[in-house]
Amino acid sequence: MLVNGELLKRMLTNGANNLLNRYKEIDALNVFPVPDGDTGTNMSLTFQAGVKDACDLNSNHVGEISKKLSRGLLMGARGNSGVILSQIFRGFAQGVENYEAVNSLQMAEAFQRGTEIAYRAVMRPVEGTILTVIRESSYMALKYVQDNPDCDILNYFQVFLNEARDSLEFTPELLAVLKEVGVVDSGGAGLIVILEGFLAALEDQDIAVSDVAITTNNVQAQIDHDEFGYCTEFIVRLSENEFLKFNEEKLRNKLERLGDSIVVVQDEDLVKVHVHTLKPGDALNLAQHYGEFIKLKIENMQEQHEHLMMEMPNNQVEKAPETKKPYGVVTVCSGKGLTNYFKELRSDVVINGGQTMNPSTEDFVAAIAELNAEKIFVLPNNSNIILAAEQAKDVIEDKEVIVLPTKSIPQGLGALIMFNPDADLASNIKDMEEGMHLVATGQVTTAIKDTSFEQIAIKEGDYIGILEKNIVVSDSDLYKTSQFLLSELITDEHELVTIIQGDTASEEVTAALEEYIIKEFDLEVEVIKGEQPVYQYFFGAE
Repeated sequence: MLVNGELLKRMLTNGANNLLNRYKEIDALNVFPVPDGDTGTNMSLTFQAGVKDACDLNSNHVGEISKKLSRGLLMGARGNSGVILSQIFRGFAQGVENYEAVNSLQMAEAFQRGTEIAYRAVMRPVEGTILTVIRESSYMALKYVQDNPDCDILNYFQVFLNEARDSLEFTPELLAVLKEVGVVDSGGAGLIVILEGFLAALEDQDIAVSDVAITTNNVQAQIDHDEFGYCTEFIVRLSENEFLKFNEEKLRNKLERLGDSIVVVQDEDLVKVHVHTLKPGDALNLAQHYGEFIKLKIENMQEQHEHLMMEMPNNQVEKAPETKKPYGVVTVCSGKGLTNYFKELRSDVVINGGQTMNPSTEDFVAAIAELNAEKIFVLPNNSNIILAAEQAKDVIEDKEVIVLPTKSIPQGLGALIMFNPDADLASNIKDMEEGMHLVATGQVTTAIKDTSFEQIAIKEGDYIGILEKNIVVSDSDLYKTSQFLLSELITDEHELVTIIQGDTASEEVTAALEEYIIKEFDLEVEVIKGEQPVYQYFFGAE
């Protein structure tokens, strides 16, 4: 039995549907009891992006389908788990690139290649995670096939899945925090759900998207801050050949497959287009077949969907793009107040995201593409977003991209304050890294489940104070939680404390905290109305 292209697509569809049906149970394995919409959601969004591209390909060649899958996963990757998953299948695609169909040994070698690529993608691989699960299971399954040459694809996947389950069950013994909280690794669990879908296809079973998944979510709608993602506008000068046969209606029909709010206006050899789409790159690739771009603009929409109608004066050509700047800056945050503040600090593009909304690699690529700058700084401002930003950096070829690994909003602000558009690159990197590391971070959010962490009892609905990566306090009172966190955060070395107020925090509590800091520590306090969701407060001490 060989896996041909048709069967591979069926396996991929099963894997994606199985993960969509069960992403919430994967999310529930998160160690921290915080509302971060994490691993299951990110893996599902990532895998759906890749599988859609692969299944849309009009080919039955396993290598070609896997290459398309890999590219879709790469661009759609969200969060650390999504990036690692994309790298596993990147290696898999390399392993099968020359095969129209694959046998058990070729499949096993391809997943072994996926393990190698995934480990290379992570600077400091941590055992007890999805990396361990794919490494141990792919190795043992390959060894089984090598020792049993008559093993077929079905038998191989049965061994692969069983080994993966055994590896997952052992992850708490490798990561103390998993054992303490009483869960297995969420990324490894997500991988197993995908493999279960693969095996079901090999057993001639189809997995449909459940009614619960359909009614409670289109996962994409939970994460994307806007129904259509990007407001994409461009003007194309038609080539001589296309000018003679161009048809507005045909282009409009093709764009309808990619998004909504479509406007196509032709004026002689110029065509102006507007579309709201989750994949602006696909719209641009489509348009490029008609001629050369005169102007293009991609905006990551942060407000409710708007229908923008465009009118082009007859025989008027829009101005050419502005002169290229030395620097551009891309940051990530959510909340109108924070967005405006980052822009005041010279952030050119602010991607709406953070906890519960991890931007994809494609989000970063689109934001970087929007900037007409020689060197572009990217500040992810969240530890679970850094890998996606790094992956976007590897995709971009025509600009120099520098990803500063900011892990929190206060770190991002600290780095950006040190940015000097008139300084050279080396000086800016040095100063911004220094600004990033000088900031100590505290965060207050709400617990989503009952648990305990380092002997701190946590009840669902209570407030949690997080100092850097560690939960240090939990209480039903917002002021008490925040006050205790500040007492742990602030040291004698600090001179300034920044309070970033979220959309559910009250002015009264903020004023009381400001008074507490001034009276207790005699420090300068800056209050920013960030209006961010999920976190009542971000605190930065420097």
